[in-house]
Formats: sequence, C-alpha cells, structure tokens
Amino acid sequence: MVRHLLKARKKPPDHHVDMKLGAGWHKRNFLAEVVIPSLFTKRQGLKLKPVFPKLAAGEVCITWIGHASFLIQTPKQSILIDPNWAKWLKVIKRIRQPGMEIHDLPAIDLVLVTHAHFDHLDRKTLRAVASDQPIVVPEHVGGLVHGLGFRHVQELKCWETFEQGSLKITLTPARHWGARVLHDNHRGFGGFHIEYGGRSVFHCGDSAYFEGFKEIGERLPVEIALLPIGAYDAPTKRDVHMNPEQSLKAFVELNAKTMVPMHFGTFRLSYEPLHEPPRRLMGHASALHLADRICFLKEGEPRVF
Repeated sequence: MVRHLLKARKKPPDHHVDMKLGAGWHKRNFLAEVVIPSLFTKRQGLKLKPVFPKLAAGEVCITWIGHASFLIQTPKQSILIDPNWAKWLKVIKRIRQPGMEIHDLPAIDLVLVTHAHFDHLDRKTLRAVASDQPIVVPEHVGGLVHGLGFRHVQELKCWETFEQGSLKITLTPARHWGARVLHDNHRGFGGFHIEYGGRSVFHCGDSAYFEGFKEIGERLPVEIALLPIGAYDAPTKRDVHMNPEQSLKAFVELNAKTMVPMHFGTFRLSYEPLHEPPRRLMGHASALHLADRICFLKEGEPRVF
C-alpha cells in the first residue's frame, strides 16, 4: 500500500511537457554563446524607491519587479508573485536590476509561487519577505518553503482555490514542468488567477502554448493577463515557453482586456537576443490591431489599473 502511494505521488502532473531533448539541440553551444558573454554584460536598470498610490475602491496597482516577479496591490492587501531578487541563477547572471530594493516593499499579506524552478522560487528571497503570512504553491512544492517564516503553506491542485478575506486565488493549468532537480518531476506547476472586488489579474507562470488558455478564459474572467514572452529559443530545443506570437494568441483566447508582458530581459535563459521579444510582440500586435491593449511596465514603477 505504501509503495503504491509513493508511486502515485511521483506521477508527473497533467500538461507536463516531454522532457526529451529537441531536434538539433547539440548544434549550438549555450555556454559559449550565452552564459559566458553574459558574465561580461553590465547589469542594466535602476532600483527605484517607489511611491505606492493610495487606491480607491475597485482599483488595482501592479508593480513589475522584473522577470516573473510582481507586486499586486488592492486597497486592502499586497500580494507578491514569484518574488526573486537573486543576482545569479547558479551560473546565469541577472542582466537587469530588480525594480526596487526588497526593504522598500509594503507589508506583504500573501505570497504566491507558480512553480519550483530557480528563477521563480528563490528561497533566499522568500525568507526575506516571509513575515508570518500565508504562501500558496502548487501541490508537492510546499516542502521547499516550509521553515522559511510563513505562517501557513497552502498547496493547490489545478482549479483549486484559496480565499483570504475578499481575495480569491485559483491555480490554473499550464504546459510546463515543475522539477527543482532532475528526479522530482512530480512537483506541480501552474498560473494564478486573482479575483478581488470584481477585478481580476491572471499570472500565467511559465508555459508553452496549449489549448488550456481557451479553457481558462471560459471558466474564469480575465481582465489583466501577465504573460511571458521570452526564453522561447531554448538550448534544449524543448517546447517549454511561448514566443511573442503564441503569447498574443493566448491573450486573445483568454479573452483578456489588457496584456502585461513579462519573463524577458532579466535573465538570458535562451538563445534569442534580449531585445527581440518585445519587438516581435509589438510587431505582431500591430498587425492584429491589438497594440493599444499591450501595457509594458518599467521595473519598479507602480501602475494603477
């Protein structure tokens, strides 16, 4: 019985990507073409001292920290998603500074982490922001954040919800994988849908394009969609992230009103040039007459929606 339960626990979640290396992965050298040149690249960007606005009823404020890290504020609560102030991901250098110092954050009421990858779950950052508040993670990720200072660790399966006051958090599906190290591919992953007072923000997490975006849009109201547009020319040649055109397709299928691009320009995780994702996105959005619905945020500058 115990052996059966352990075997079931190790089963990869739904929408887990194929972990086999893609065709042609060996034809380029990620270390020589990306990692080593990045070591000699000076970090760009400034750490601002943000002035967070006083929000009226019905307003939402979004501050991009960089990469997939966001601060979401309502008139009553402050939520951090995938907070990461790390300067390095092992040998991968951070190319752009976080938008603010970690001590300039407001009091954080809730932390959300989409999956266990090092660029999304940074234990040092989580320990620094933990202040006896809850943290919400996908199933089988809780063990990585216990003991960091959170009052409660809530694991969710896809479509399960967590409520705190007037906030409703739903874990949504994604097409990705959640392993922290090679042997633990049973860990969950996904995105977060945040509802508050008739407003909604959707953080995609990491995902390749898949038909699940249409289902998310049908099941949940999506007003503001935080969608990844970078890291699509992966050194493994696996289909694990969306390119800008696919992100825009996901945006349309989500039936969202505003798209906030993320997951580009901070860490160089793949072969495409750092400047390429936003240019490709806006070129395609202009062709589809959607450019006025794309909202690029500057790291560390709060934006009220």
